[in-house]
Parts: sequence; structure tokens; C-alpha cells
Amino acid sequence: MPIIVNLDVVMAKRKISSGELAEKIGISQANLSILKTGKAKAIRFSTLEAICKALDCQPGDILEFRENE
Repeated sequence: MPIIVNLDVVMAKRKISSGELAEKIGISQANLSILKTGKAKAIRFSTLEAICKALDCQPGDILEFRENE
């Protein structure tokens, strides 16, 4: 998939756990795990906005596009 999810990297830089982030943004740890592993087929803008607010980052810090090689 050409969209790479760098949520783990941003979370590590902010020193926040999955449980803590899930609670802050109002989703389950299971759904957060699906996002973190890149297995999600879509993300709601409201969820992306909540993640960016909680982590004080931009969407581009979390999502990256790479051409298939």
C-alpha cells in the first residue's frame, strides 16, 4: 500500500502510550492498533483531527505517500 502510517513514530516522540492516546481521542485500543499497523482502509477526518490535536502534529507527520516499487 502506498500510504505509510507513521503513528508509532509520532507517539514515541511524544512519549504517549496506545492506551492513553485511544482514551484521549475516544476510540478503542483495537481500532487504534488497526490504524497504527496500516491495516485500516480509511480514517475519518474527525479521528485524524483528534489524533493531530492529541499529539500536537500535522496529518503529514502521521501519513506518508510512497510510490509502489
